[in-house]
Amino acid sequence: MTRLAEPGDGVLGGLLERLGAAETLQRLRRGGPLEGVSRARAQGYRVRLDGLDPSEDLARIEALGGRFVCPGDSEWPSQLDDLGHQRPIGLWVCGVPSLRLLALRSVAVVGSRACTAYGNHVAGHLAADLADLGWVVVSGAAYGIDGAAHRGALAVGGATVAVVASGAGVPYPRGHTELLRRITDHGLLVGELAPGERPTRTRFVQRNRVIAALTPGTVVVEAAHRSGALVTARRAAALGRFTMAVPGPVTSALSGGAHELVREGAVLVTRAAEVVELCGSIGELASPRRVPLLPRDLLGMTATSVLEALPARESVTAEQVARGAGLGLDDTLRTLHELLPLGFVEREGSVWRLVLEVANGCAHNPP
Repeated sequence: MTRLAEPGDGVLGGLLERLGAAETLQRLRRGGPLEGVSRARAQGYRVRLDGLDPSEDLARIEALGGRFVCPGDSEWPSQLDDLGHQRPIGLWVCGVPSLRLLALRSVAVVGSRACTAYGNHVAGHLAADLADLGWVVVSGAAYGIDGAAHRGALAVGGATVAVVASGAGVPYPRGHTELLRRITDHGLLVGELAPGERPTRTRFVQRNRVIAALTPGTVVVEAAHRSGALVTARRAAALGRFTMAVPGPVTSALSGGAHELVREGAVLVTRAAEVVELCGSIGELASPRRVPLLPRDLLGMTATSVLEALPARESVTAEQVARGAGLGLDDTLRTLHELLPLGFVEREGSVWRLVLEVANGCAHNPP
């Protein structure tokens, strides 16, 4: 069946749901009309019937150390059923782990093929951090963001899943042959196409729906307005999955698509913990970002007003400070004497001066 129809063929998917695989195949072989199938489409299926050898396909995938997984198998990820009639007929899987188990705690990290150094850096570090937190990184093994995501997960010994648009035994892109081998050794290589099948533009587009359905959430790291990664993200949103985007420079065309997703309702994320907060279990919350606490932040309003009344590079009298702070002279003097041992101000006779480090925002640590 995976050789009869193209990925995402909802017509054949409907037939399989109504009739089952064996009955569908028999009716195609007998000829004649099929309910809900146009004559031209039925003819297209029958043209592909000639020369099919499922036993040979199974032998080829086994020789590659893989297997065929279909709905009803214990390894089948049931979340793919959300695709309805467009769910995969089956998946050709290479690698040791269970696809169903890996997909339970997984996140898709996708983006532009022609990524920038920024996108490559962010994707790699995000994937590595996700893997460190026990999450499986899913992507499409393409150049750019996909490759960076796979490498990031592998770099820390994490598992990763590549959903490809070609058949087993046809590494694509060729430049990722070694990466695909490493993915197979430490994770899974998954595709809808039978062994030996070549990728096409349409097959890449349909591959994206599998990535979207397989994972609880999809993160777009960097994508232009016409990027295929946006197709994945929007399909994920339509399936009720979490959709996230990493912000980039507003002047970068390669971040335009990611920013557009945020405007559409995707969640802006900048680190792995924020992704896990959305996709993980109850209680897996991202810790709040903490900025460095400066000694000046600990001062009260009166002390802050006195400091702000002191010029950065001039010495002034207490009366001038009081006038600038809008305080009485007694309160001003008391506050100046409190700030003196803390290293915020210096006194020279009857005049006071702000310590230069304070003026630059780097006050001494108070005792």
